[in-house]
Amino acid sequence: MLERTPRTIGAVQLDALQSLALSVAAARSPDSVLREMVQGLGMWDGVALARVWLLQHREDGSPFLELKASIGASRVDPNKRWNRTDGAHREIPLSFGKVGQVAATNRALLLQRGSPNWILQPDWADSEGIESFAGQPLCFKGQVLGVVAFFSRRRLEKTDLDWLRVFADHAAVAIANARAFEEIARLKENAERERDYLREAVRSALKQGEVIAESAIMRGVLAQVQAVAQSDSSVLILGESGVGKELIAAAVHDMSPRHDGPLVKVNCASVPRELFESEFFGHVRGAFSGASRDRQGRFLLADGGSLFLDEVGEIPLEHQSKLLRVLQERTFEPVGDDRTRRVDVRVIAATNRPLEVEVESGRFRRDLFYRLSVVPIVVPPLRERRADILPMARQFLAATAARLHLPARALSVADEARLESYDFPGNVRELQNVIERALVLASHEGSGLRLQLGKHSLLPMPPPPVAAVSELAPSEVLSDEHFQALERQNIANALNRCAGRIAGERGAAALLGLSPSTLSYRMKQLGVTRPIKR
Repeated sequence: MLERTPRTIGAVQLDALQSLALSVAAARSPDSVLREMVQGLGMWDGVALARVWLLQHREDGSPFLELKASIGASRVDPNKRWNRTDGAHREIPLSFGKVGQVAATNRALLLQRGSPNWILQPDWADSEGIESFAGQPLCFKGQVLGVVAFFSRRRLEKTDLDWLRVFADHAAVAIANARAFEEIARLKENAERERDYLREAVRSALKQGEVIAESAIMRGVLAQVQAVAQSDSSVLILGESGVGKELIAAAVHDMSPRHDGPLVKVNCASVPRELFESEFFGHVRGAFSGASRDRQGRFLLADGGSLFLDEVGEIPLEHQSKLLRVLQERTFEPVGDDRTRRVDVRVIAATNRPLEVEVESGRFRRDLFYRLSVVPIVVPPLRERRADILPMARQFLAATAARLHLPARALSVADEARLESYDFPGNVRELQNVIERALVLASHEGSGLRLQLGKHSLLPMPPPPVAAVSELAPSEVLSDEHFQALERQNIANALNRCAGRIAGERGAAALLGLSPSTLSYRMKQLGVTRPIKR
């Protein structure tokens, strides 16, 4: 705070008032502005008590004045200070008393000792030698923010009230600015928190598990990932839908020197054409209808890290040149802004489209294709990496059970056999969905899961089968003798496959989806015996 010397308010000079106003204006938080106000007023000769109230609203919307700053000293008891803000006048309703009247009318008030409606505590005023009260509304752009008031031991004149008005106007501007700075800081903190949350959400979404590479073909893919990760070259990940291109993109980022930076994802297929530039490059407030605030684009969010462009083949042709420019020059301009931004971003793209065909048909720019596919990585479909199916299924089983707070389950022999014999046209995504659905609908009895694959995965869950039977035509009916023969053969086949073992994880009961006791009972009913061990 600037040094000030005491002087009478009526004789205060313009430079002293400006010094106080500048000190108040330099404060950057509402609390510091208020402290500067009362400290400055308290130094003026004759001021016994200076206070500031700010306008607040209760939950029901009713307004009131809240005491926010106070300074003063008693003449009766020199050790007594009036610096607390939690006393009897902490909250004042509008239109109540002198201070409430100033706020309600937005007009200054000057009262002298002995005048009507002097003060509520005349004994206090007499003992402290209070001669005058002055109050000014703190008004900014026609809106009352609060009231500044003081009690003086020297009689005040109208000129003193005029000087107080000048100071109050400066103070109101300072309060409004301090609130604006505080709001900006809050919004910035929220934006940074939202940015960090989105980054972490993307990272978590892309890291649903480690890349499984039991098969030779996937070990080759991971070796390629490890090699390319050390460079800053653009990577184009190719493969069918659902093969796990997102996990490969995350692996490239995590193995690279940029692993401590952000990994930001944008699904190109979900970006509306009219919002493409805003999504990628951001915009400034007022750039277009609905742009109520500045927005950072994905390139700026990914600065210092990696940007994953999923389904890059879906980018409209008219916007591909803008993306190409950023990849070449590493610069762009947000929508509505003439400032050029420079970013350091490694681009990882992915698509299930044959981009060479898209290029030949004119739907994808050739130069952009070459810029993106400096290092192409092809992720094979699940049917070509069958050695990964069971390890991946076990990983999904454990992760899903933990995420959904379900009891842990294990795959039975029958489960494993079904998974290994299925082609998985939906690839890893289909496998994950099959495991989650089976886990959610699993019975608490018995072992294993009732996996539903292919077209049956979309049908209602059927009751547990008594035994496997051949598929029937809609009009076909089996006799009981024929049905028992089929069931007898089915149980015998299961026993043969399990070397006569009934119970246990690899027993015939688990293969048939039955409990061991139920299977033993049916074997007895149907006359089925265990095969002789050799």
